[in-house]
Amino acid sequence: MSEAFETARLRLVPATAAHLAADAPTLAGLLGAAVPDDWPPETLPDALPIFFSWLKNDPESVGWNLWYVISAEGVLVGSCGFVGRPSLEGEAEIGYAVLPAYRGCGYATEAVAALVAWAFGFPEVVRVVAQAEAGNGASVRVLEKCGFVCDGVGDEEGCVRFGVGRPRRCRNMGAGDPCQPE
Repeated sequence: MSEAFETARLRLVPATAAHLAADAPTLAGLLGAAVPDDWPPETLPDALPIFFSWLKNDPESVGWNLWYVISAEGVLVGSCGFVGRPSLEGEAEIGYAVLPAYRGCGYATEAVAALVAWAFGFPEVVRVVAQAEAGNGASVRVLEKCGFVCDGVGDEEGCVRFGVGRPRRCRNMGAGDPCQPE
């Protein structure tokens, strides 16, 4: 089971079934954070029942779905997370959303970078992918800042698929390509 962790400006908390079943005041208590009146972000309501179902059926999958993004000021500013466990090919798909009042502050970039690093902490994950609407420049910039590159058409109409591979480390091996996958 995954644990909450902190970045420079954020606390990331993996959702549990209890979080997902909670009303706003209960969620605030569980997270130890203020929950804004416009929670959840507009892209999240349809996904919440899916995340809840996954967690009820597989409680050990905590971390491979929704994470709450909480600012240093103790406000729930958005969400980030994965579309389930990694595939058999080692791909994990990530998504993110930030409430309108907190956009443009770098929270999505910081959360995505942190969760990509978290995912690469699992040896079975060789690639993290994401999808963004082609016309959503802010979302595309988040992915590019986190090292993702465009690699084709997304699953949904108007979406582009991006991916980032597991970081490589260099070994001083002399001639030839000194970089080998970890």
